[in-house]
Amino acid sequence: MGFKCLHNSKVKLETMQEAGAKGIKIRWLIDKDDAAPNFAMRLFEIAPKGYSPLHSHSWEHEVYILEGTCQVTCEAQRKKTTAGYVVFIPPNAEHQFKNAGETVLKFLCVVPHH
Repeated sequence: MGFKCLHNSKVKLETMQEAGAKGIKIRWLIDKDDAAPNFAMRLFEIAPKGYSPLHSHSWEHEVYILEGTCQVTCEAQRKKTTAGYVVFIPPNAEHQFKNAGETVLKFLCVVPHH
């Protein structure tokens, strides 16, 4: 593939099946299938009271909060964020994203291919 330009609603919305996850859906907006050589861009939607697993891995995350309220845990720190916040999760840091509000939490997450 090459150039890509389409509305995110045209990208398949998948339910995350990972152990320890609750109420998460994901759209792989840009990935290897688009011939993106370095990074993947994902759009997460987390339902109220939903969360990602508390986990770590060898790659970083760059996150931009679009809508809702998020409690981000990174190592021993917890921060509450809302639309407009940016979050950097370094490699190997234990982290988790939780919906801390009453509406759907939406955020973009960019990760290197792994």
